[in-house]
Amino acid sequence: MKDYVFLFPGQGSQIIGMGKDLYENTEFGKKTFKMADEILGYNFSKICFEGPEEELKLTYNGQPALLTVSYILYNLLGKEPAMAAGHSLGEYSALLCAGAMSYEDAVLLVHKRGQYMQKAVPVGQGAMAAIMGASIDVVTEALKQVEGPVNLANFNSVNQIVISGATGAVAEAIEKIGSKAKYLPVSAPFHSELMLPAEEKLAVDLDNIKFNDLKFPVINNIEVAEMTSGEIARESLKKQVTRPVYWHDTMIKFLEEKNIVKYAEIGSGRVLAGILKRTARDAEKDITLINVRDLAEVNQLIMN
Repeated sequence: MKDYVFLFPGQGSQIIGMGKDLYENTEFGKKTFKMADEILGYNFSKICFEGPEEELKLTYNGQPALLTVSYILYNLLGKEPAMAAGHSLGEYSALLCAGAMSYEDAVLLVHKRGQYMQKAVPVGQGAMAAIMGASIDVVTEALKQVEGPVNLANFNSVNQIVISGATGAVAEAIEKIGSKAKYLPVSAPFHSELMLPAEEKLAVDLDNIKFNDLKFPVINNIEVAEMTSGEIARESLKKQVTRPVYWHDTMIKFLEEKNIVKYAEIGSGRVLAGILKRTARDAEKDITLINVRDLAEVNQLIMN
């Protein structure tokens, strides 16, 4: 699949039962989940397979869950893309699959990332909300008028922008923006200034992990820049915690600058596929788009 872009989902795409078929029906899946249980020191697999939802939604469970499932699916597929990108946490999955770090390092790293994020802002005191139908300029201007901490978190598409911050400040921003809004099923306000303590702790851990140069380019979240160097990837991840994810710009880079028309979302959910369809339609680009969420979809691609 050398002419494809692989896209890796971020938090919010987790669902109860994710990865269970991979564990039950493949040796690689079983081995990887057992490795995660051992590294993390608790029955992480059971939370993925059985929930409860509130446990899986917690950042330090949801992040390693998404990373693990994407990693297993990628390896079972056994094909490299032309390029890749990952949405927020998904950037770790993209870099892992590109060979930038080991799975052992990556799964512990994102677990710690989740812990740091959760400790930075206790459950209930932070929120993220998707704003539909408001322009980036309208959202940015409204955020300036809110007294509490609230920031642009994700520029997903021209029709969907995510804001993040203190619960009250997010609610006030939604009121000022005046467009349809939906709170996201996450337990911390990612990509906001409130995450600075998490960013500082994570930087120390990132410096203690071996990074390799990438087997294929990955576009990063914060600068929409093409990465092939392990050291550049490390520095990008250090900055990512508090800064916005420019996903719309990334998709436009693939669609228009690179003129790539084939895409596969590797991992739980179909969030990125939905965003890409709308962006491609707006850009008047005809694309091929597939999802690789489970073993059945892996096998279907291999056979084709």
